[in-house]
Amino acid sequence: MTNEKVLTIVNAMQEHQGIDIKSYFVGDTAGITDYFVLASGNSKPQVDALVDAVETALGRQGINLRNREGRADGGWVLLDYEDVIVHIFSSEMREFYNLDHTWNGVPTETF
Repeated sequence: MTNEKVLTIVNAMQEHQGIDIKSYFVGDTAGITDYFVLASGNSKPQVDALVDAVETALGRQGINLRNREGRADGGWVLLDYEDVIVHIFSSEMREFYNLDHTWNGVPTETF
């Protein structure tokens, strides 16, 4: 189920101690992307580190960021890589937005 881009993202986040990393295959449901990858960080610096790790890892593969929204100090950063959208949250904001519940029922992998 998981594609190479998702695995690169997951590996980058694991190397920086991302918390509760999950990928959701939403291609049959969402219509805007194929995968959502969600992860949390315990602090603003960790959220920043996770964002930087993903951007660096994909940049090394020549994969360019399409759009970036949010800021770590706001508790949520979205990275749009077209077929994969990455959501990196503070723990509090992830609980508040509860996207994990929104995508309950679609194929999911936990890392």
